[in-house]
Amino acid sequence: MKLREESGIDIKIRLCDTLGFGVTYPGAALPRSVPKLVRAIIDDAGVPGNLLEWHGHNDFHKVLINATTAWLYGCSAANGTLLGFGERTGNAPVEGLIIEYIGLMGHENGIDTSAITDMANYFSRELGYKIPPNYPFAGSDFNATSAGIHADGLIKNEEIYNIFDTRKILSRPVSITVTDKTGIAGVAYWVNSRLGLEGENTINKRHPGIVKIHKRIMQEYEEGRVTSISRKEMEQWARQYLPEHFVSEFDLLKQEAHALAAHLVEEVVESEEIKSMDSSRQEPVLQSLLDLNPFIQYIYVTDREGNKTTRNITHIADRAKYDTAEIGEDLSDRDWFVNPIKDGKVHITDFYKSIYTGALCITVSAPIRDESDEIIGVLGLDIRFEELAKLEEEKEF
Repeated sequence: MKLREESGIDIKIRLCDTLGFGVTYPGAALPRSVPKLVRAIIDDAGVPGNLLEWHGHNDFHKVLINATTAWLYGCSAANGTLLGFGERTGNAPVEGLIIEYIGLMGHENGIDTSAITDMANYFSRELGYKIPPNYPFAGSDFNATSAGIHADGLIKNEEIYNIFDTRKILSRPVSITVTDKTGIAGVAYWVNSRLGLEGENTINKRHPGIVKIHKRIMQEYEEGRVTSISRKEMEQWARQYLPEHFVSEFDLLKQEAHALAAHLVEEVVESEEIKSMDSSRQEPVLQSLLDLNPFIQYIYVTDREGNKTTRNITHIADRAKYDTAEIGEDLSDRDWFVNPIKDGKVHITDFYKSIYTGALCITVSAPIRDESDEIIGVLGLDIRFEELAKLEEEKEF
């Protein structure tokens, strides 16, 4: 503070609780007492509260309450990270600090709290981070209630069960935990919430798809189930019985499949082993690619004339299904072969049903070139849509 006076420049001081040792209990002594530590720095060291900030860690589950206490006793700022990410146990979650700040101040001060939900969606979809379902404010089930036979009451007046107006503050409705007591109205509510449907766009509880989902739920409990229905199960049944409402998501998944498939095949055809057109060198590379990417169903290479030159590179469970696909098989009439030979580009087919496994697949193919850039063969791989969809579900859940 002497340097501040001499220079006329404000100098901020950060109180760091790197090991999370701080406590808020009355009577606790320095240096563990957060209140006393903050006041000592302000009163004894002469640091103005507006230049003091708190930096805590969560080793003892006190990161948020310690930051709040530092605020209450005069510290003007608290460090935080999204979802509490940080070294070891992490730092104060920014979303928690925001809600705490609003509670203390009594107003939003210009804060757009719906950004908390946007952040959670970004972490889930773009970064592939699985937010625990019960994580406060951001988890999929944080405001869920096992409404049981009171689902209709929840729909009519959610204040009975919801902790605050989550639609207004977080742009997300109250959710329910589905059981055999939820009722068909509760199933419709769950689906409409999941799809973000409101007003005239909502799906009525008498919709055949809703009725089928409800029957599926009841069947589970008739067969002895005692646990609630998971969000993942509800998601799967909604997609199965209400497919028309997931068309846009299906299209996005197809785009994801196309991008992923093109990236995989473009990379592998550049390897020296594949360019060698020596099946004994190619097959280990193809097998490694299959092992690393379980959504791939089948990989193969043909020569310049369209004759299959490698053995069947597929999963053990499917190997017997490909008995008819033999080395030397003429595949020159297939679109996935003709197109790369014609224009020298990577090609991706539309979705089709595999004649070998019966699974919904796409085929991606690319030309194999020699040192002179002459096309000497074609590499093709079949991607199983169901497995790719599972990867997307894992990102979401």
